[in-house]
Amino acid sequence: MGSILNPLYIVVSWVIVTIHDFLGPIFGKDSGVSWSLAIVGLVILIRIILIPLFVKQIKSQRALTALQPHMKEIQKKYKDDRQKQSEEMMKLYKEHKTNPLASCFPILAQAPIFFALFTVLNGIGKNPPIKHGVLTQEDVVSAANATLFGAPISQTFLGSDITIVKVVTVILIAFMSLTTFTTQRQLMLKGMPKMDSSNNMMLQQQKIMLYAFPVIFAISGVNFPIGVLIYWSTTNLWTWGQQYYVIKRNPTPGSPAFEELARKKAKKSGVVESPVEESAEPVEDLKGQRKQPKKKKKRNR
Repeated sequence: MGSILNPLYIVVSWVIVTIHDFLGPIFGKDSGVSWSLAIVGLVILIRIILIPLFVKQIKSQRALTALQPHMKEIQKKYKDDRQKQSEEMMKLYKEHKTNPLASCFPILAQAPIFFALFTVLNGIGKNPPIKHGVLTQEDVVSAANATLFGAPISQTFLGSDITIVKVVTVILIAFMSLTTFTTQRQLMLKGMPKMDSSNNMMLQQQKIMLYAFPVIFAISGVNFPIGVLIYWSTTNLWTWGQQYYVIKRNPTPGSPAFEELARKKAKKSGVVESPVEESAEPVEDLKGQRKQPKKKKKRNR
């Protein structure tokens, strides 16, 4: 397994060492700031490289949203034949050139990098330190002794009895979990089309992601070196900012953000909102009595 991942260890360690060597004269060669910023630099480089995948993810999510009515029809038509239902779904995806797994591409692409970084930093935290990739013995000793707010960046919550290590890891784990929660909540409240009762399954999945992922991060974070927590906190912050920009500037059609942007554009251009036509069908009020719907008045935007 190690020999298969060696190229990845080399790439990850080379990026970190290169950024560290650039920052060393500024903050100090053995400074925790230099090593921490090197990890942050690794995140930024990876996320820039992954922008095309992120764009593909957005396009796929919007395509799936547009296909929801067709998917419901297939599920209803073949509700007693799972195999036929799956075949028709795959045919639908193929016809519209979309992939339901595209939303996972950025996470899957980061997984090997994350594992390589974990291995590199975990090796630094060993006694004696173990080098991976292009790290020299001098590098691993320097990184092992580097501290952030007094806590060695190679240490973990469970692997250390030092109080400051536990404090720093708890803060980073809390930040990591919070950014995961707010990113998913931002997507649900602003970036997704409104769902009715027929979308209960999708809505439940979104709620599970909203609450489950932060808990998973919180539980697993106690095993991560501080350097890895810095990596994951930074990538979460990048994801939040990137998603915020997309929701603000190019929201999904039908989402609350899309409607808000449309209202702002209408107000800016001085367009008068068209009155809503009366429905031909009378509606029932809360008491079950039949009444005609009211006609909305014009409003200047």
